[in-house]
Amino acid sequence: MKLLMIRHGLTAGNLEKRYIGTTDEPLCEAGIRQLRSCSYPMCEVLLTSPMQRCIQTAAILFPGQTAQTVPDFRECSFGDFEGKSYAELNGDPQYQAWIDSGGTAPFPHGESPAAFRQRCCDAFSAAMKQYADAESICMVVHGGTIMSVLAEFALPKRSYFDWMTENAHARLCEFDGRNIRLTEKL
Repeated sequence: MKLLMIRHGLTAGNLEKRYIGTTDEPLCEAGIRQLRSCSYPMCEVLLTSPMQRCIQTAAILFPGQTAQTVPDFRECSFGDFEGKSYAELNGDPQYQAWIDSGGTAPFPHGESPAAFRQRCCDAFSAAMKQYADAESICMVVHGGTIMSVLAEFALPKRSYFDWMTENAHARLCEFDGRNIRLTEKL
């Protein structure tokens, strides 16, 4: 099956380089303009995160197509780091401890990266099972969701951060029921 994974358009938090996970912020004007200049292939099944930035992105890119919301495709809960930038967190002992862990420690009062990745992969597996007869599926989700799924299912294997995807950009893939093969970076 063809699998298109699109990262949502720009938000104010993205422009300000903030940790925006559970904050349900909308697209900013620059993000809306950016998306209006994009063109992605149509798909049989359209899946989104429940966050409004993803729902808005799907509506702009695929007008008139009904999207199915997958709750566990939502972004990571960054806990005490939510809404803050690196500059604001620089010097914070909790932030330094998280950096020193190589980004593997749980976010204070938030989600652990391992739990987030597992949640995304479990949701992906369930969605692929539910729509196994579809010829093409599009996921409009978050950068972390894309990185989690590709780090787990893509061949050849790469690390989580190797799958970074810019806002409003996508990965076009083939999914054989077990593995993902990247065919094009859009």
